[in-house]
Amino acid sequence: MRAFLTLVRRELAIYFISPSGYVLISAVLFLVGISFVQLVDGLMAEPTDIPITEGFYTTWYFWLVMLLASPLITMRSFAQEKASGTFETLMTTPISDLQVVLSKFAGALLFFCALWLPLGGIILIVRHYTDDQSVFHPGTLAGTYLGILMLGAFFMSLGTFTSSLTRSQIVASITSLAMGMLLFLMSYRSFVSPLDNDGFMEILRHVSIIDHMHDFVRGIIDTRHLVFYLSTTFLFLFLTFKVVESRRWK
Repeated sequence: MRAFLTLVRRELAIYFISPSGYVLISAVLFLVGISFVQLVDGLMAEPTDIPITEGFYTTWYFWLVMLLASPLITMRSFAQEKASGTFETLMTTPISDLQVVLSKFAGALLFFCALWLPLGGIILIVRHYTDDQSVFHPGTLAGTYLGILMLGAFFMSLGTFTSSLTRSQIVASITSLAMGMLLFLMSYRSFVSPLDNDGFMEILRHVSIIDHMHDFVRGIIDTRHLVFYLSTTFLFLFLTFKVVESRRWK
């Protein structure tokens, strides 16, 4: 356990020491801030009774952060280690392959969660200046953060997997982005334009990250969504573990 925690601290230190980490934090804060400014301007022009979190998740800025931040966070996980030659040194230490995979995933997920912490502060600031406190029910805020955590865990596991396949950070980030965009476009297709094929439509709804997030931001915790994200996260972590383990076969 101590070795695992040491590896997680190592991963977090790389994110917070590197200038690119602070550039990413600044970019996310900028996009989240812009989205809320536009959202508040829209509410001033046309009042609504929906939770502010529900309005926020429908903005392009939210999904831009989700789709772009994840590949940038995870692209260095294994690719940089392999390119710099430190991967073999790391794997010769008395730690298991599973500990390496989980520590890199945990470090990336913790940094991803840190990016979204200011969101709670922004919501509380807006709540302070609004007359209708019901728009900011604690359940909706908790559901929103749970949805971000589940979606982030999925994207972090996906990015960690693509990073384990290559020595190039660019290739890893592009592959992760392409797979994330494909899932998003499938979700958007089912969200804006229902299909005639009920069976195929049901599959799209099951994997639709937009539909899932729509429930989370309203404070609805559906176990089907949790099972989907936990199972897909476990799948990509298992595949990453097998890729790392495969070096023993060479």
